[in-house]
Amino acid sequence: MQRYPRNMIGYGADRPDAQWPGGARIAVQFVLNYEEGGENNILHGDAASEAFLSDIPGAAQWPGQRHWNMESIYEYGARAGFWRLHRLFTGRDVPLTIYGVATALARNPEQVEAMQEAGWEIASHGLKWVEHKDMPEDEERAAIAEAIRLHTEVVGEAPRGWYTGRCSDNTVRLAAETGQFAYVSDTYDDDLPYWLELDGRQQLIIPYTLEANDMRFSVSPGWIEGEQFFTYLKDSFDTLYAEGAEGKAAMMSVGLHNRLIGRPGKIAGLTRFLDYIARFEGVWTPRRIEIADHWARVHPAPAAVPGPRPSQMDRESFVQAFGEIVEHSPWVADRAWGLELGPAHDRPAGLANALARVLRSASPDERMGVLKAHPDIAGKLAAAKQLTEDSTAEQASAGLDALTDAERARFTELNTAYMEKHGFPFIIAVRDHDKASILSAFERRIANDTDTEFAEACRQVERIARLRLDQILT
Repeated sequence: MQRYPRNMIGYGADRPDAQWPGGARIAVQFVLNYEEGGENNILHGDAASEAFLSDIPGAAQWPGQRHWNMESIYEYGARAGFWRLHRLFTGRDVPLTIYGVATALARNPEQVEAMQEAGWEIASHGLKWVEHKDMPEDEERAAIAEAIRLHTEVVGEAPRGWYTGRCSDNTVRLAAETGQFAYVSDTYDDDLPYWLELDGRQQLIIPYTLEANDMRFSVSPGWIEGEQFFTYLKDSFDTLYAEGAEGKAAMMSVGLHNRLIGRPGKIAGLTRFLDYIARFEGVWTPRRIEIADHWARVHPAPAAVPGPRPSQMDRESFVQAFGEIVEHSPWVADRAWGLELGPAHDRPAGLANALARVLRSASPDERMGVLKAHPDIAGKLAAAKQLTEDSTAEQASAGLDALTDAERARFTELNTAYMEKHGFPFIIAVRDHDKASILSAFERRIANDTDTEFAEACRQVERIARLRLDQILT
């Protein structure tokens, strides 16, 4: 059994109305990552120096050595950059969410005090600003627990938000497992918060950003001047603000770092952006925890879906549930179960596609068998009330259970002629039609050659399956 865990659907075409407070058209949320003092450093017990997110071109770790230049760049963030950003945001009364590395917060008490006096949220950015991709699960679980403990000790209260950043594929699950966090932000996959079910628990995810982020001053391709950063933020804001006018209010995250945007030549672009958005009505600039509280109140976690989803079913349960979606052809469902199913196939379009793939790859004889398994339209089986439950409901939906004598005679005539010509019954997705349009299609299609009708009948079988799945999957 192949199963694909990634979710490529999200909200899809049905993005919800965020209903931001005050009818805001956009939520613009600023995150300041506080990592200075939590980065890789042999003074911190690490094997090598830091090499990530600095102004040193081509930086590499120095095993077993301190990297004086790298250390001084991080120190600039704490000594100068932080205070420049503090003046900028407090001066405009725009609150921040701090992603605080616990060991960095412990080494920067004056900055922590300033964050608290400003009313900023201090979320957890993990225990240390290090790579987690190769960290064993038990070790990462312990690091999360220690981050919460140390954060609580230093800040005076436990963090309600979590973002590791340099995470593993276990990070989100392990953070949710604690039950501690109102939100987790280790994803970049949406413009809105969403609920993620992990081990039977619903965890609110507030996606973050790596593109509306000053980290691109330190990577290539990236920003080389403040104006480029401003232009990108402005374009992002303008797009989302326009969507908000259409009832699709979204969230814009902006990621910042003391040692990067805190430099004089870079912060000018951020300053322009703050001045720019201040000119607009309907702009909400909350802390991240306020977004979480709002979302949990207005868009609460969905109720648990009873029973397993299609992609989680065993073969027997899957075939029992979907074996009659393609009329009297349970082998289609059986083969579909063996495909690489995942969250995309737990919804009507996805599961219909899986069934259609099986039909399209089947032999001509197998496909012919599927066509012959279908009943005549308004034929003898319908008159004898021997249709399947789905077929009965479908034919009734188009009024085919209430024909006049003349209409019944015409359908009988067409059924006979069609079957004699093509060797299989006329098939049409009746839920797409009424009685008149079915009759019209019947009279038009009977003139087609058999190859054309075979192909059309197979398409109609796929359409019938899609409509049936709409009735049973939500």
